[in-house]
Amino acid sequence: MKKIFFKVLAYINRMILPSFSRKAIDLSKASKLQLAIIGWRYYITTRALD
Repeated sequence: MKKIFFKVLAYINRMILPSFSRKAIDLSKASKLQLAIIGWRYYITTRALD
């Protein structure tokens, strides 16, 4: 149940949130909002893969 929830959330993240890896953004120059989005996507992705 928990894994399915995170898989659905990961799918929604891919559709809605921007992908910074495609834009080749430098993490040292990223804004606080961009770092928060990167962290959120990382958290959801790791939970969906477990």
